[in-house]
Amino acid sequence: VQLQASGGGLVQPGGSLRLSCADPRRTASNNAVAWFRQTPGKEREFVAAISWNGGATSYSDAVKGRFTISRDRAKYTVSLQMNSLKPEDTADYYCAADRRSMYSGSIQYWGQGTLVTVSS
Repeated sequence: VQLQASGGGLVQPGGSLRLSCADPRRTASNNAVAWFRQTPGKEREFVAAISWNGGATSYSDAVKGRFTISRDRAKYTVSLQMNSLKPEDTADYYCAADRRSMYSGSIQYWGQGTLVTVSS
């Protein structure tokens, strides 16, 4: 596994979680990295992306203003801080390496998922 996602769990509506995507083999250090999410019966949905150096970010309209993506190049990790969580944020969250240094939507490889459940 080239990318390892972690940090999922159960949280109440309005709460926060921080997901982490580790790159232990350092294969994505020059790639843009993105987070996607998926619920049963639905297509995988783009959530957020960050460029190779962290200088550019993008978000889906559904999470803009609530989620923040960041990367620590020294630790080879990309994080997704999720605030003001809603039940509709419940999903399996996946990190992925883009083929390019700026996010293009062309995914080179995926990490495994981490489950986020927002429920009271």
